[in-house]
Amino acid sequence: MFNYEEAFSRNFGWVTKEEQQILRNTKVAVGGLGGVGGDHATVLTRLGIGNFHISDLDDYDVANFNRQAGANMSTLGRAKAEVMEETIRGINPEANIKNFDKGIDDDNLEEFLEGVDIYVDSLDIFCLDIRRKVFRRCYEKGIPTITAAPMGMGTAFLVFMPGKMSFDEYFAIVETPNNASEEEKANIFNDNIVRFVVGVSPSIQQRHYLVERSSINFFKQKVPSTCMGISLAAGTLCTNVLKIILKRGEVIYAPSGLHFDAYRNKLIKTWRPWGNKNPIQRYMFWRFKQIIKDNK
Repeated sequence: MFNYEEAFSRNFGWVTKEEQQILRNTKVAVGGLGGVGGDHATVLTRLGIGNFHISDLDDYDVANFNRQAGANMSTLGRAKAEVMEETIRGINPEANIKNFDKGIDDDNLEEFLEGVDIYVDSLDIFCLDIRRKVFRRCYEKGIPTITAAPMGMGTAFLVFMPGKMSFDEYFAIVETPNNASEEEKANIFNDNIVRFVVGVSPSIQQRHYLVERSSINFFKQKVPSTCMGISLAAGTLCTNVLKIILKRGEVIYAPSGLHFDAYRNKLIKTWRPWGNKNPIQRYMFWRFKQIIKDNK
């Protein structure tokens, strides 16, 4: 027989019994259940979070095997949202889950964020449009948001707190003119992906050991990733979810962030006033474009 208190009793000591009940009653929205999203959902469930809104519209394929929590031969071709719902219920049969298995869009965004205490961003790196809409609506509703990206063999994370610097202010994503040509649209999209990467990871530590530059191709929506980076991202993000929900411990929020790289044995705390409009960020934008240029 499942017993919540016994299942999560090894959390006691790091959290009080009263705090565990707060976590039990917390509702977390997880957008995207692939690489980081699958790990985020799993770790948050083992933390004892009891209520979830989850979303993904993709199925597992063989290319997911190197990094995605639910990807194996038994789940090949199955929907990620379905598998991860089973995973959550397998850990905590009492969990309340609303599954948005067709993805997040304009029509269901309000429902996805209804009653949510914190939003965990794990959408695909190339889903900039809906990502911006989710972050913007969270900011309007006063919902804390957090994103932790696997960067090489490390992770960089950013928190956006209500009333502080917003996602839009920090990343300074460029709008695409209505009359732009297809080539102009592609170039603006590519540059905006670069803005997102250097915004999440201002120090870009992972550039020092990228051995095959052609592995990064934003035009083909192709980027490399490691399971180590994803595991580090999940540990970092979920720790900050705990601190925000329980209102204890220092929370570093935008325009500040952290980037830990296990390969380089380095932890860097970043501070970028004005976000991507900061002169340092403008240089990093240019520098990263030089690293990946001509990969079309």
